[in-house]
Amino acid sequence: MRARQTEIERRGSRIFELVDKHPESLFSKAGFYQRLMALSMRDERFKVQLFRFVDVLPSLRHSREIIEHLNEYFSDDGFGPFVGTSVHLARIVPWASGPILRWNVSGMAHQFIAGKNPDDVIKTLRKRRSEKIGFTVDLLGEAVVSEADADEYAARYLDLLEKLARETTNWTDPLGKNSDLFPVVNLSVKISALYSQIDPADPADAIAHLAPKLRPLLRRAREVGAFINFDMESYAHKNTTLELFKTIFTEEEFKNWAHAGIVIQAYLRDSEADLHGLIEWGRKRGTRFAVRLVKGAYWDYETAKSLQNGWDCPVYFQKPESDANFETLTRLLLQNESIVTAAFGSHNVRSIAHAQAFADELGIDCSRFEFQLLYGMAGPIKRALVEMGYRVREYCPVGALLPGMAYLVRRLLENTSNEGFLRAKFAENVSANELLRDPRDLIKPAVAGIGDPGVVASSDGKNSTSLDIAPADVYRNSPLVNFAYKDSQEKMQGALREVRKRFGEKYPLVIGGEKIWTDQLTPSVNPSAPDEVVGYGSEAGIPEAERAVKAAREAFGKWSRTPFEERTRLLERAADIMERRRYEFSAVEVFEVGKPWNEADGDIREAIDFCRFYAQQMRRLGRPKLTQRVPGEDSYHHYWPRGVAFVIAPWNFPIAILCGMASAGVVAGNTVIMKPSEQSIVCGAMLMQVFEEAGVPPGVLNFLSGHGSVIGAHLVDHKDVDMIAFTGSREVGLRIWESAGITRPGQRELKRVICEMGGKNAMIVDSDADVGEAVGYSIYSAFGFQGQKCSALSRLILLEDNYNRVMERLIPAAASLRVGNPEEPGIMVGPVIDEAAYRRILDYIEVGKSEATLAYQAKNLPPQGYFIPPTIFTNVKPNMRIAREEIFGPVLSVLKVHDLDEALEVANGTDYALTGGFFSRSPANIDRVKAQLEAGNVYINRSCTGAIVGRHPFGGFKMSGGGTKAGGEDYLLNFLIPRVVTENTTRHGFAPEETPEYRDEFLPAKK
Repeated sequence: MRARQTEIERRGSRIFELVDKHPESLFSKAGFYQRLMALSMRDERFKVQLFRFVDVLPSLRHSREIIEHLNEYFSDDGFGPFVGTSVHLARIVPWASGPILRWNVSGMAHQFIAGKNPDDVIKTLRKRRSEKIGFTVDLLGEAVVSEADADEYAARYLDLLEKLARETTNWTDPLGKNSDLFPVVNLSVKISALYSQIDPADPADAIAHLAPKLRPLLRRAREVGAFINFDMESYAHKNTTLELFKTIFTEEEFKNWAHAGIVIQAYLRDSEADLHGLIEWGRKRGTRFAVRLVKGAYWDYETAKSLQNGWDCPVYFQKPESDANFETLTRLLLQNESIVTAAFGSHNVRSIAHAQAFADELGIDCSRFEFQLLYGMAGPIKRALVEMGYRVREYCPVGALLPGMAYLVRRLLENTSNEGFLRAKFAENVSANELLRDPRDLIKPAVAGIGDPGVVASSDGKNSTSLDIAPADVYRNSPLVNFAYKDSQEKMQGALREVRKRFGEKYPLVIGGEKIWTDQLTPSVNPSAPDEVVGYGSEAGIPEAERAVKAAREAFGKWSRTPFEERTRLLERAADIMERRRYEFSAVEVFEVGKPWNEADGDIREAIDFCRFYAQQMRRLGRPKLTQRVPGEDSYHHYWPRGVAFVIAPWNFPIAILCGMASAGVVAGNTVIMKPSEQSIVCGAMLMQVFEEAGVPPGVLNFLSGHGSVIGAHLVDHKDVDMIAFTGSREVGLRIWESAGITRPGQRELKRVICEMGGKNAMIVDSDADVGEAVGYSIYSAFGFQGQKCSALSRLILLEDNYNRVMERLIPAAASLRVGNPEEPGIMVGPVIDEAAYRRILDYIEVGKSEATLAYQAKNLPPQGYFIPPTIFTNVKPNMRIAREEIFGPVLSVLKVHDLDEALEVANGTDYALTGGFFSRSPANIDRVKAQLEAGNVYINRSCTGAIVGRHPFGGFKMSGGGTKAGGEDYLLNFLIPRVVTENTTRHGFAPEETPEYRDEFLPAKK
């Protein structure tokens, strides 16, 4: 090993000698760009603002807009005189400074983007050919949100291939040796650009749609002697990309074709296993293929996404770990050179020298592998490698400025990264000895959950530890199931098969710990196939309701005096049971209420989170707290439970909402009667099973299924029901609110009501918004789970400056949605809940046709089941019924407004205030919407659905609810009565010197 390190140092030193012969700054363009990048490396806050400004600039069409955004991003005096003076001058002459700024940023982009179109890039490629540098060309473009976008991309790839082949007819390989392994024309293809509906849970569907689009490109590449490389993007698409590559190149037509390759990202923890799998596949196939080995360009995205979802982070946390893994994979590739052609994609001289040294150690000629570097970066290193006799290829992105912004920002981040090799060498002049150190010597020991492979986020974690290192008193959400993993897919499919076997089972009432069967049974059917009965629930009547109240009242005395720690542990045991039965519960939701896989899992995750979060909150609230510290007096504030709580839950979040309200009541010391919706009886019965297994005492939690008009109305009016927790329609909620205000004879308490109702939620798209992002999130918010969320998008409000651009992409995106039975993975739009909902929504669509313009309605629907076509109306006015009334289905109204003033007026102009959203890149407008949009939950530049317990406490006001926040720190207070106990502690002038801030709870002494 020492000999290899010596050889790496020798070769690395040689590269540095050649680099230093033609010195170049990190930023080859002087002046404006160099000054900005230097500032970025010194000031992290400036870097963030700069990259955000660069990101928004192409969407700004007028000089006035450019200067407004410049001022919003850089008006802070803390950025120094260069920035302050520039902003001041720009404000004085906006008509001139706007175009100058755009021209300068375009210059930044052109440093990294080889051409704006195929014709333009040929000039660059000719110049590189004269320098003995080859190329691989990639197309830049806006995010693909529809099949129209994907088809356009496919056509652009084919056109690019034709032009490259035609323009390079007489070109030859620069080395002239082993040139058969390295065709002149090399095209890199992004899989995500060719299919808009890729879902990690359904790789088979992705392959079925991608393969037909790729085959014409591959055939033509083979005919013209070109090479096709499959790029690797986010981790979510990795397994699908690998499976697609293996599938298509095992087909008879392509299994003997050697000019195909794929990317392996060394920053991924499972990349070595993936490479072993590829090599094994390649040997079975019997034909050479290529691998481009890179470090990976999505580290920030992958770490943020993992933290948000509670997943184990798929990437290494430390850069030296990625560098060390790159070397491990380099050796693996070169050891299998007989079947795989290696392309090493790195600017790191240590990584490059290691590949050279190991290849020489194995006796592999330098013409049998190549180095790939990015266009516009590391020019001196490329020249050094060419001079040393190695094959060099440049990764050349092609595209216009607007779609190229995301790529440009990634390159800027790479150039200014604290750990980047190029910055270290070309900006900070770190010594060669330091830059050539073995990366394994630079890896720091794991600390506090970072880098410790023994700490995992969940049983579904596959790669490593979670980045989350919050202290013990900070709540952690349960991770979502990551359906990118094959075993997660198989577990879900297995659960669906097992649950289907139980169709038709009967479920009892549970009152006072006893299972109660009644003569009447309520069937719960599968909305995707209404002739299938998922299960039957025993139907409670007035006698059972009375019995439940009696049981709850009798249990209250003991339970209300049970230590809070015992109550919290009950919830935590329930959470653990749901975690264990997670796939089973998700499968039941798929069948009983038509939830797609990810939506069903999200619901179970939310139920688990409610249990653990409310347990934590009860520990916070359970101990009496000193109100003030004064001599001679102890005054403690604490809480008592209210009494008997009646919980009424909807069907659309059949386990989460029922569990959330019931668990809050139970942990607070109340006894609870929980009633699920008639459409989700099986889900409710399974939740009752969970609490029974967890050890809930008899009468503390009682389960009643039946008609709301019978038992629901009776219990709402009951004198012995002390509080009601309701989530559902406005009509029913207002009746409950009114009825609870009437004091019945014998009633002990003023009834407390938690009333969560519906919404008519709006999202506003600003004139400078990222259109692809806005369309993607709007489509999901409006049509995910068939629009059957109280938080779903119902009104999309577009500023007229952006109206056409958004609509041009919104309609094709809606037309690309997968509508079908949610038993299949990857479905976004399934059936609505029942026939009544089906007919009501169709009636609203007819109303919309009479009031507004039908802009889009899906055509191909499953032949059976309650499927409503995703529908979009335009020319909608704020006073129309479809813009005012809650529809609760996949129907979206689009309203055009003149400016943000009108947008806010329209958004705030309904009876509801539940969720709302805003897409913008203007800091001033974002701040304004945060302050003025009337909604309980305001979301900026993301979907308006998907609230997470603890992170997004959920609930609205106006006619959306009473202002309570489920999953928030103050939610349990609704189930509690505050109480203060004051004691004079002075005895004959003597008082204790210290009084503890917290004391043990007030409980009767045990006999």
